[in-house]
Amino acid sequence: MTGTGTARSLDPERGTLDKAAGENFPVAPFFLPRAWRTDLMAVYGFARLVDDIGDGDLAPGGADARLLGVCAEEAEDRLVLLDAFEADLRRVFDSTPRHPLLRRLQSTVRRCSLTPGPFLGLIAANRQDQLVSRYETYDDLLAYCELSANPVGRLVLALTGTSTPERIRRSDMICTALQIVEHLQDVAEDLTRGRVYLPAADMKRFHVQEADLATTSAGASVRALIAYEAQRARDLLNEGAPLVGSVHGRLKLLLAGFVAGGRAALHAIAAAEYDVLPGPPEPGKVRLLREVGVTLRGEG
Repeated sequence: MTGTGTARSLDPERGTLDKAAGENFPVAPFFLPRAWRTDLMAVYGFARLVDDIGDGDLAPGGADARLLGVCAEEAEDRLVLLDAFEADLRRVFDSTPRHPLLRRLQSTVRRCSLTPGPFLGLIAANRQDQLVSRYETYDDLLAYCELSANPVGRLVLALTGTSTPERIRRSDMICTALQIVEHLQDVAEDLTRGRVYLPAADMKRFHVQEADLATTSAGASVRALIAYEAQRARDLLNEGAPLVGSVHGRLKLLLAGFVAGGRAALHAIAAAEYDVLPGPPEPGKVRLLREVGVTLRGEG
């Protein structure tokens, strides 16, 4: 962690892109065409940086804030940083952005004729994280995922020139499911950040209090709640999975990997008997490969 932070302070662009290796899913796998990998990494750099701003995970030293034109006195204010980041994003579409990651993104935006909407959605999600830390209903959580997750899938379809209304609909289901899976894996970590992504109405239904989420091991009520939310994510993945069969070639393998990653993570959660509080249950490589095969064959 220290080494990465030091690198970020010297080279914010490189340090952010280096985080791709630690993500749950391959960001730009080797089997994709080079142009796709370049564009996916440009989009990843944007998404990773905006999440780091929203989570307060920028490297020490304030290099990113300076690049965005934020003075030292306001460099710790996440809303100020997000506003500055949005202003720099808008320069991608009409002038020259200040941050090197956004300059990198500009080439992709122009080549693929991308629109600001999905990028603004990701910024709005991180802005919402500063203002909203609890979600009353599942529908409220879905509305958040519309900003925090669904734009990513839409960008992948746009980058590969495969967007259609039906594919976007299926992609949204997959992305929302993956976001919910991540929330289930990170219940304990999110709580340390003051956030709870389990709907309050569901917590009440299963007689779960926030104090129950702060323990080292989940009780029966918490496990039942996690199982319930996991089934919702599984259903969404299954509804979205036909997206994989609607495309061909390397994109099909990429999308199968996303679906399989979600399914493998859900299997790991179930194998842990839905006790996610000690830490995120991690799927094994064998299980992941098995799920890729099942998804490619359309058996899931």
